[in-house]
Amino acid sequence: MNTAFILTMLIIAFALVFEFINGFHDTANAIATSVSTKALKPRLAILLAATMNFVGAMTFTGVAKTITKDIADPFTLRNGSIVLLAALLAAITWNLITWYYGIPSSSSHALIGSIAGAAIAAEGFHAIQYGGFLKIIEALVLSPILAFAIGYLVYSLFKVLFKNHKLAETNRRFRIYQIFTAALQAYTHGTNDGQKTMGIITMALIAGGLQTSADVPFWVQLSCAAVMGLGTSVGGWKIIKTISGQIMKLRPVNGVAADLTSALVIFGATFAHLPVSTTHVISSSILGVGSAYRVKGVKWVTAQRMVITWVITLPISAALAAVLYGLLSLFL
Repeated sequence: MNTAFILTMLIIAFALVFEFINGFHDTANAIATSVSTKALKPRLAILLAATMNFVGAMTFTGVAKTITKDIADPFTLRNGSIVLLAALLAAITWNLITWYYGIPSSSSHALIGSIAGAAIAAEGFHAIQYGGFLKIIEALVLSPILAFAIGYLVYSLFKVLFKNHKLAETNRRFRIYQIFTAALQAYTHGTNDGQKTMGIITMALIAGGLQTSADVPFWVQLSCAAVMGLGTSVGGWKIIKTISGQIMKLRPVNGVAADLTSALVIFGATFAHLPVSTTHVISSSILGVGSAYRVKGVKWVTAQRMVITWVITLPISAALAAVLYGLLSLFL
């Protein structure tokens, strides 16, 4: 059994570990609002999120192809297998650190930053496909801004449409609606987040000489979808607590507005084959809704803490991946 094959199998194993961690790390993204408003009991919400994440991940592969070919060229990248192994180890490490402290960090930023950092360590800055890479960065930066703006507009529209309705009656009806919007949000989450690890495994197959195209094999899609669903079923209670209670006090009408906003932005990115941070999008949609509802009701200290983590994730994961690449290349 040659070294390239062993490395490829090792990368696949760590990629699935990353996908599992991504599942429980990002569980809060899809269900925090519905848990906070008591539209769904926590166990039922997690089961719903796991199922819809799986279905979403099985639906598309466009984002996976973007990850495979638009950050670094897997067909020409020097020591591609070691690059990918270092990237995965760095992304997993950062995800576990932020999960432990209950910080809604971005798995997308961690993964994309890690791939870029390890590729640069292996081959220099010319290893990056700048056209595709900058397009990904633009999507990561603009999507939370868009989510904030749309969230603000959606809730402002709700205020006009339901201004003459009794609050208790409105909340009761929206608590029912939120079951469906939570399912929709979990589905769109799967369509985008579920594909990122598919792209990594496809890169590994190319780097290991086991595949000659950027197409995602069905077994890769199925494996990633299943592992992500399994990870989601474990749940990420620390992050659920942060998103559901420490940004603003959520009511069902707020939750529906935030769910619809984030589902729209995430699915739009999936349709455009662009990876975005579902954590950023969903948190920003809640901030937008909260600003339209009552600016003073938003806990901006928590929002500031999130923004700082979002900003530092990409450079820290890139630096960590570069260091890990240097260490791994000494032994592999």
